[in-house]
Amino acid sequence: MSLVIPFVSKTTKAEADQWLAALSKAVPEVKFIPFKALDSPLGHKIAVVANPNPSDISALVDLVWVQSLWAGVEKLVTEPALAKIGISRLVDPQLAQTMAEAVLAWTLYLHRDMPHYKAMQNQRIWQELPYVAATERRVGIMGLGKLGEAAATALTQNGFNVMGWSRSKKSIADVRCFYDDSGLTAMVQQSDILVCLLPLTPVTTRLIDAKLIGQLPDGAALINFGRGPILDTVALVAALNSGALKHCVLDVFDEEPLQPDSPLWTHPGITILPHISAPTTIATAVEIAATNLRAYLKDGTLPGLVDRHRGY
Repeated sequence: MSLVIPFVSKTTKAEADQWLAALSKAVPEVKFIPFKALDSPLGHKIAVVANPNPSDISALVDLVWVQSLWAGVEKLVTEPALAKIGISRLVDPQLAQTMAEAVLAWTLYLHRDMPHYKAMQNQRIWQELPYVAATERRVGIMGLGKLGEAAATALTQNGFNVMGWSRSKKSIADVRCFYDDSGLTAMVQQSDILVCLLPLTPVTTRLIDAKLIGQLPDGAALINFGRGPILDTVALVAALNSGALKHCVLDVFDEEPLQPDSPLWTHPGITILPHISAPTTIATAVEIAATNLRAYLKDGTLPGLVDRHRGY
């Protein structure tokens, strides 16, 4: 009889079916069953999850380990009922490459004044804006993990003057690296375009507030590809309205999907994206999960687990 491993997710049935088919093909000796189709929540030591409802995970009272197919696990690490369960988040080189591509694309969008040109198109204005070389455009990246490092490298390869900030000291070729609180202030004060790639933790919640936004150079722009609650949107809108901040690209929000009546949709200084900066690639994510599952099933080896104190 095959080992049954619950698959727990809030995704659509079509997407869940894709995950289940890929998992079953990668680990044929295991039977993956959607949480709602389980005969009983008891007796399961492992679960594979993709943006799950934490209460569903809590119902699996015998769990020892959870393998997430997403990089973000903030909802799991903050759930008290899951405090004793090992959690592994997805660390996928393909995800880092996808994010680097998005950071480069939307940095170029801001660098080449695309929002301004779009506004002029709407008004039928034919006017050339002054050109700024990439070497003169200072881009600061908040977060120098795998995603941040890949993004910084992509930007330097395209000629940008790149800086990066992390909690601990790091070194990346051709990138000016800052760390600790004073380092964050120093980097932000020099950032013409500030890119957030931080995970959501108690420390990063509302880190980009009125004070931090106020430290940016006049006319700077912001990209948030981290998590919605990292950014104080009230402070953001105030800075845009005053002209202190030129434009903002938002891919993540406090509540997703963004509600139709949100004023963010129609603000001329904001570009809205539907959380698409770094979608998970099923093939590579399942390959990583399958490797971890086989190791655990062979001898109980657990892959790298989330540090609950840091939140990632």
